[in-house]
Amino acid sequence: MTNSDFVKDRPESVTDRRLASLVRSLGDRSIVLVGFMGCGKTSTGRRLAQRLGLPFIDADAEIEAAAGMTIAEIFAKHGEPSFRDGERRVMARLLEDGPRVIATGGGAFLNEETRARIARRGISVWLKAEPDVLWRRVRKRSHRPLLQSADAEKTLRTLLRERYPYYARADVTVISRDGPHETAVEEIIAATEFFMRFSPDLPVLSALEPMNHAAKSPLPSIPSADGEPLFGPAATAAPPTPGAQNAAAVRVELGERSYDILIGQGLIVAAGACVRRLAPGAACAIVTDANVAALHLGALECSLREAGVRYSAVIAPPGEQSKSYGVFAKVCDDIIAARLERGDLVIALGGGVIGDLAGFAAASIRRGMRFVQIPTSLLAQVDSSVGGKTGINSEHGKNLIGAFHQPSLVLADADALATLPLREFRAGYAEIVKYGLIGDAPFFVWLENHWRGVFAGGPDRVHAIATSCRAKAAIVGRDERESGERALLNLGHTFGHALERINHYDGERLVHGEAVSVGLALAFRFCARAGLCESADADRVSAHLREVGLPTRIADISGLALDADQMLDAMRQDKKVERGALTFVLARAIGDCFVAKSVEAADVRAFLEAELNTGL
Repeated sequence: MTNSDFVKDRPESVTDRRLASLVRSLGDRSIVLVGFMGCGKTSTGRRLAQRLGLPFIDADAEIEAAAGMTIAEIFAKHGEPSFRDGERRVMARLLEDGPRVIATGGGAFLNEETRARIARRGISVWLKAEPDVLWRRVRKRSHRPLLQSADAEKTLRTLLRERYPYYARADVTVISRDGPHETAVEEIIAATEFFMRFSPDLPVLSALEPMNHAAKSPLPSIPSADGEPLFGPAATAAPPTPGAQNAAAVRVELGERSYDILIGQGLIVAAGACVRRLAPGAACAIVTDANVAALHLGALECSLREAGVRYSAVIAPPGEQSKSYGVFAKVCDDIIAARLERGDLVIALGGGVIGDLAGFAAASIRRGMRFVQIPTSLLAQVDSSVGGKTGINSEHGKNLIGAFHQPSLVLADADALATLPLREFRAGYAEIVKYGLIGDAPFFVWLENHWRGVFAGGPDRVHAIATSCRAKAAIVGRDERESGERALLNLGHTFGHALERINHYDGERLVHGEAVSVGLALAFRFCARAGLCESADADRVSAHLREVGLPTRIADISGLALDADQMLDAMRQDKKVERGALTFVLARAIGDCFVAKSVEAADVRAFLEAELNTGL
């Protein structure tokens, strides 16, 4: 009996229907865990296999068993090239008989043929861990042949820079954190379900599959090795075309208030079923603006009607000026007039302005209603829809009136970006760049090489959005109310918000993402001037932003006249100011930023004067 027959013949009454549906949909595909040594592929893989009732295979253990020696001994006797060739052939064999859960060696996914086979015969899951986490896990393991060097930590970080762009091609990415393995297992299951539901050429999972939990069946037997010799001349084969990642799921971990960010195509059309599942029997108010309503409101209303969800629509004027007392009051009154109760939902359909406005209304009406974010701009999808910051502007500054109020669900529909003007898309891209700059240098390198794919759409765009959301979700999970680490997300924003305020939030001349772009470049040049980072890093940041068509200097903002004192005055109204002291996010290097409080105003003023006098 094959593994597929085993799954098919399992009695439904003694299994978890949700997991049984996932395993049926896998067919003969395997779930393949990839990632760097120490990310937890083996321990997580075993628990995942137990949850799904599938065999678990550790590829490195298979190699050692077939060779009759340890991996370190294989490296010493045959060398790394011979080991990689054997690894390639073992992976080809393991992928032929699924479904199963396979934990790969750290270098397996770098091989083009292996990646192609996994795309054809499996679903790849990258267990991504931060470099410091990996070093802490592997530094005492002397058997790792690739870390046999005078400076093992430096070697590890070099390998990460080389390998992360390959791991990033996986179908699904899940963050490997310290803590219970069951958390990662559940995230893998949820992300795999979502990937399969919205991926072409894959069996479709039901969006409303029941989630009952029952006992698991025993594991089926693991097929024996085929006897092919591991070490010798490499076999040749033409790799098939890899599949493309076009969906992702990210979990924001906040205890009882945790929620999912779903990223993919067709999510506005699927929103009705998602809302009904999230809050059975609830009604909802859709808050949107006139521009977005013309493009997407009809599809959302149709989806809600088909799901049997009662709704009403509140349409605000487009633009930053809707984040005002007057518009906020009208939105609240319209929602209350629609007879929505505390248990009902507010849906924010639009860009960052609508998300902030609708979220603040949801936080305020009846002392707090749940809400769903359906961001339709790139900036909103990668930043403002995640993390629970809601609010409106004051004449004294941006976002000074508001509340932390987390959404219950975020649906980031990639199709909505097809209607976005190029200028708005570029503006959102500035926030994506920010995530690489604050703490993920390999991601910034990836953006330098793949930004055209992000702009074109497809898997590169989904990867960029998902990576940004994961970065923000991880920070929000650790510092929800910006008491520490979350302030890193404001890199460039102290400069950018000041420019917006001086510009009176005139979107014709300057939109938020453009202000952030100028702010990012200013922040790195300020750090270079102070000797904190290399001038080459500041030049590289500006060069990338300019390459995609974004402004990098105050002089790039047409018709905006200001002086250094105006900028300083606007900065002092920033919500991050503490007891009158300026707070900045500063950089030691690309991917290495920190929060600095009590930055000397004289230093900032001197820098701004130099910038304004240069005007280049």
